[in-house]
Amino acid sequence: MILGTAILEVVVGSHAYGLAGPDSDVDRRGVFAAPAEAFWRLDKPPTSVEGPDPEQLSWEVEHFCRLGLRSNPTVLETLVSPLVEISTPIGEELRELLPAFLSRHAVRSFTRATETQLTRSGRNLKPKQLMHVVRLRLVGLNLLRTGRYDIAADRSLLAIRSGEMAWDEALAWAHRLGDEIAAARGPLPEEPDRERVEDWLVSVRRRTL
Repeated sequence: MILGTAILEVVVGSHAYGLAGPDSDVDRRGVFAAPAEAFWRLDKPPTSVEGPDPEQLSWEVEHFCRLGLRSNPTVLETLVSPLVEISTPIGEELRELLPAFLSRHAVRSFTRATETQLTRSGRNLKPKQLMHVVRLRLVGLNLLRTGRYDIAADRSLLAIRSGEMAWDEALAWAHRLGDEIAAARGPLPEEPDRERVEDWLVSVRRRTL
């Protein structure tokens, strides 16, 4: 099986947000570029590969771009995580492509995902899950208002996970953020820049011939 070359690997999740505890997993996400000629074969390269380390997942660059254009939060985090372990020149280009993935569509995607958690799970949500609902809504609100995607979290959010903040107070905060997102305005385009992403992907394929 032809996998190609790793172009980017970062740590995402709580360690990247600044919310890690002693028991937090180290979640790694990466991107690899399969050689262009591998796609000429009947058996195509995999879209993603797990391992070799626990909690590690790598995407083939085309699949990564597709997920990014659909505003997958973990994919977008991969582009901004401060904990970079591998980054080739092509990987740096990919991280610099971040603005092409950002749009109001991304914020709507975050809001829908967190709304599903709030409505389906309700009080069955674990404190850690509710903390991340609030965290992702704060990320979305900041993105909408400023156009910047910043995953660094205020450690005051840990009060939700620890139970120091009352459940009803944390839940009200999550709902209030949803209202603020609905009313917010900012510089983001309505949709991501698919053409720019596609042009970059074609350039990667040409360079791997």
